Amino acid sequence: MQQPLIFDIKRYAINDGPGIRITIFFKGCPLSCIWCHNPESISAKPQKMYNPGKCIGCGECVKACPNHACSLTQDGIITDLQRCNLSGQCAAICPTLATEISGYYKSAPELLKIIETERVLFDQSGGGVTFSGGEPLLYPDYLTEILDVCGNQQIHRSVDTSGFAKQELLLEVAKRTDLFLYDLKLMDSAKHKAYTGVGNELILANLGALAETGAAIQIRIPLIKGVNSDLKNLAASAAFITKLAGEKKSVNLLPYHDIASHKYQKLGENYLADKLQEPDDVDLRQAIDCFTAHDLLTVVGG
Repeated sequence: MQQPLIFDIKRYAINDGPGIRITIFFKGCPLSCIWCHNPESISAKPQKMYNPGKCIGCGECVKACPNHACSLTQDGIITDLQRCNLSGQCAAICPTLATEISGYYKSAPELLKIIETERVLFDQSGGGVTFSGGEPLLYPDYLTEILDVCGNQQIHRSVDTSGFAKQELLLEVAKRTDLFLYDLKLMDSAKHKAYTGVGNELILANLGALAETGAAIQIRIPLIKGVNSDLKNLAASAAFITKLAGEKKSVNLLPYHDIASHKYQKLGENYLADKLQEPDDVDLRQAIDCFTAHDLLTVVGG
């Protein structure tokens, strides 16, 4: 069984499915969307994150590093990536959390114990657990195991996915999932590849096949001005969603924002989306009108 790494566990989540939820974020994604607000989710491997604004220059991480990969400079801590083995000792000793290691392993039983601590909130609010990322479908054996256990305990299960996975795998997961949060980014495959690194043929085919099973699906569209907010893409998206089998799907518009730029800095990576624009009220109104004209329940956020 491939062992997934987790980079975050979000308690009291209210935007990842019904009720109050716990959201588990897996590390690793087959897409590389330039607007990704969780850049630490793309790599499936552990990563070191450093925030110089929090660093007090105490040098404790330099002393703790077993491979002498850290050095204190006028610009803060510099890490020699050739020496660093991501042992995490620098992060463990950092008094201000300026240094962090993103990515840790939890066995399915360990993760279930964490999920069960929120059980009273699930029962009171109609909530449950959401598996997100990254892409949880990268870890089919692990995912199906924990979905089965949650199902046996009558915990509501949501899977947040890009849909970029083998279709037979997606349909197998569907047997164990109460709700899919399915990303739909762009209808033009060439533009989809330019912005995410992959075409959208498999994603659209999988969405159609998933709908054929009768699965509950909530469509999520990250709305980015100048990328997918134009009427041509909106109309094509609405027409595609309307033709999906089963009950009419709801649509959540997720306006792009650049608040994740600091995460790229912490990873030492360039923020490629610095020229992207947030949608304005006119863009949002146009999108809402387009989807509601197709009789699709549409909300902003969620």
